[in-house]
Amino acid sequence: MLVYQDLLSGDELLSDSFPYKEIHNGALWEVEGKWVIQGAVDVDIGANPSAEGGGEDEGVDDQAVKVVDIVDTFRLQEQPAFNKKEFVTWVKRYIKNLSGKLEGEKLDEFKKNIEGATKFLLSKLSDLQFFVGESMHDDGSLVFAYYKEGATDPTFLYIAHGLKEIKC
Repeated sequence: MLVYQDLLSGDELLSDSFPYKEIHNGALWEVEGKWVIQGAVDVDIGANPSAEGGGEDEGVDDQAVKVVDIVDTFRLQEQPAFNKKEFVTWVKRYIKNLSGKLEGEKLDEFKKNIEGATKFLLSKLSDLQFFVGESMHDDGSLVFAYYKEGATDPTFLYIAHGLKEIKC
């Protein structure tokens, strides 16, 4: 199994259990999330509730919760939305911090493609949700989520060069 860690914070943000598609010359990874029901367990013990004097409402409330699989699996923490100025400030700081961790061909590729990826993210800014890893590290990567036209499940966007592949 492969896990993808944030290069800056070390938080696990993704794994190969969630296939990704490269977009914007590989600068962004697009991953489809899914809403799932967590905590609801329907156990059939073979008893007949009506014969046992029980009704449909008897039993323990399972406290079923609807969660997004990626957010839940990697314990992503939602952040307040950014306006354009805040987002540009974050991107500049992120590029500076990440550039210090990349070298050679990876650095050249990142610098060449990040501008197009940033423009794409800016075009969707009002539709984006922002997430950080579990540690909530200030300078770490952001994970972006939005709903495609007519979709009921969110699509997540990752800045590819900010992820480090770890084999488990």
